[in-house]
Amino acid sequence: MAEPKPRPAPGPVASPQEGGSVARVRAALAAAGHPDTIRAFPEGTRTAEDAARAVGCSVAEIAKSLVFRQKGSARPVLVIVSGADRVDLDRLAAILGAPIERAEGRWVREVTGFAIGGVAPLAHLTPPLVLIDARVMALSRVWAAAGSPAHVFEITPERLLALSAGRVVEVAAEPR
Repeated sequence: MAEPKPRPAPGPVASPQEGGSVARVRAALAAAGHPDTIRAFPEGTRTAEDAARAVGCSVAEIAKSLVFRQKGSARPVLVIVSGADRVDLDRLAAILGAPIERAEGRWVREVTGFAIGGVAPLAHLTPPLVLIDARVMALSRVWAAAGSPAHVFEITPERLLALSAGRVVEVAAEPR
């Protein structure tokens, strides 16, 4: 009788619904030499609160990826803020030097390849202008969407900045 083959070491958590968008993020992370920290949470990570609860971290440690449209431009603007913060739309418009508007779900999916609630900070179909709020950079680590509303990955803010080709700005609204 043949000896059983050794089992491979446990890898990242996957899920049956993991599809092309998660694979695209995984490939981008691998190409950049980033470890595969993608995790699946069947209960969902659509909101910052959901993601923090699933991961077991604070809401502030969730890196929200929000897509906006700059009027007169087809290029998406990706703003990454802490899960505890909101984007100050007037500040964003001032940084861009043009009026902005929230993007509709269908447009977000068409230009990024991701559904709202799963927009990753990298691996977009159309390369966005990426702005990362300074408050994110003050954290030691963050969890970002990995291409679906049930997948996230862990990364340091410095590495997120490098991989996303982002620019650090102050775009978070003042706390209420």
